[in-house]
Amino acid sequence: MNVLEASGLGKRYRTHWALRECTLEIPAGHVTALVGPNGAGKTTLLNLAVGLAEPSAGNVRVLGGRAAGSPAALDGIAFVAQDTPLYKNLSVADMIYVTRNLNRRFDQAFAEARLAELGIPLKRKSGKLSGGQQAQVALTLALARRPRLLVLDEPVAMLDPIARHDFMATVQAAAAADDVSVLLSSHVLTELERAANYLVLLSRGQVRLVGGVDDLLATHRHASLEELVLAYLRENPVEVAN
Repeated sequence: MNVLEASGLGKRYRTHWALRECTLEIPAGHVTALVGPNGAGKTTLLNLAVGLAEPSAGNVRVLGGRAAGSPAALDGIAFVAQDTPLYKNLSVADMIYVTRNLNRRFDQAFAEARLAELGIPLKRKSGKLSGGQQAQVALTLALARRPRLLVLDEPVAMLDPIARHDFMATVQAAAAADDVSVLLSSHVLTELERAANYLVLLSRGQVRLVGGVDDLLATHRHASLEELVLAYLRENPVEVAN
């Protein structure tokens, strides 16, 4: 089963194509790194996949052929946006309550146990937590929905190295223990190196490279994911007309 399938997918904002002619298949069972320079189209692709935007061309389906944004698709996807959105004036317990009541499936016992393990007080307001704690609360709420696909848009961009490591360790553990497929965009390639086993490289709104990380590293003879991405972008410039 593929967790994401795009065919001729494109998104245009007025005269600018943020994503164009995107044809892509991402198989289930992977932690997929979605990488590329600023403006490459990463957030646009994720927003299309979770139904927050409508395609200007082509189509995108998720979880084995479900239309992106449909109730059947949304029931199996959890999404954490770039700014790890929480209601800053609500306590962590209130965030659990709100999330539980907005979703058909929510494992409250899991959420409370995980936050206790992390030492995050349920009575503390979300806005009073550190950046790393806020990211962990957002991730915990997403995982408590028991998704089949976890979508994360730049979740570690604002975190310090220790918080980044802890966050990515949680993602890896969820993927391994709970059979969750993960689609993760990030500029922090060193953290992706530890977690990702599948790669999608975007540049100027187009898919440039796709495949298993180990296979791509062997084929392109690079020692690390960061080396592979940087070398490929230097050696394969692409121009896309607006």
